[in-house]
Amino acid sequence: MSTTSTRSADPFVHPALFYGDDEAYLAGTVPFVLGGLAADEPVAVSVPGPKLRLLRSALGDAAERVTLLDMTRVGRNPGRIIPGVLRAFTDRHPDRRVRIVGEPIWPSRSEAEYAACAQHEALINHAFSGTEVTILCPYDSAGLSDQALADAVATHPTLIDSTGERPSEGYAPDRVIAHYNRSLPPPSPAAVFTAVRSGTLAAVRRLATEYARHLGLVGERLDDLLLTISELAANSLKHGGGTGMIHLWVDDHHVVCQVADSGHITDPLAGRLPVPTDQLGGRGLLLVNHLADLVRVNSTREGTTVEARFALPA
Repeated sequence: MSTTSTRSADPFVHPALFYGDDEAYLAGTVPFVLGGLAADEPVAVSVPGPKLRLLRSALGDAAERVTLLDMTRVGRNPGRIIPGVLRAFTDRHPDRRVRIVGEPIWPSRSEAEYAACAQHEALINHAFSGTEVTILCPYDSAGLSDQALADAVATHPTLIDSTGERPSEGYAPDRVIAHYNRSLPPPSPAAVFTAVRSGTLAAVRRLATEYARHLGLVGERLDDLLLTISELAANSLKHGGGTGMIHLWVDDHHVVCQVADSGHITDPLAGRLPVPTDQLGGRGLLLVNHLADLVRVNSTREGTTVEARFALPA
């Protein structure tokens, strides 16, 4: 299987692999992995658990030379995948071409997760442009929706299926980014809420602590929620006009934290790229993406809403 860029001389290559069954999955991924190893390229595979086990078995002893990650864990929040999975691997090999198999979309993803996944797949093209990286993204053509498959065509410059490899005539990643920058559902009528203003952060944290403990969120997960609220509130104070509104509620076994203000995030990669260690600030949304189970953002000239979800104990 070739993975030559069909768009330009850009060394970054980002093909979508459409597969209908396990046989097609292995036919598309195993030669890609083995080809990378034969070329002495670092290789990582981050796919859902069942596919990870399938690939590990098919690779045999070669699997020991591959970084294997369960995407349902490391990428449960799509906003974490670029900084926490892809860049975390590529940055360890700055002087070598790198190959990655990344499968962030699978049939059981929720509708809310899918919107964030589609944006993630589009943003990969901007995050890695000009880099010596190939990221192969498998898509379950038998299990995913027509919309997901159409979005794959728009977010990948190269398409691979049983007929071979071809350029994507529908490649339009920025259109996908804009399409899913959509208004988030309003807070639940049962939500608790409070305004964020200068000097109110301690009161906001007390409210969140009482509410989360009442729901059974304790320990590290409670700390993650409180840190997320602190970071989002600080962003509202600094970048959102000096004030904001926080809502907390329970939805689908998650504590939901939604923060709205009058700011405008103009960089769609905000919170998705590692920050240099010597840079002061600029880590708030990145930290939120690492902590939460799902992060969704809607930002326009009229204002920004960030929603972070944390799974409740079973």
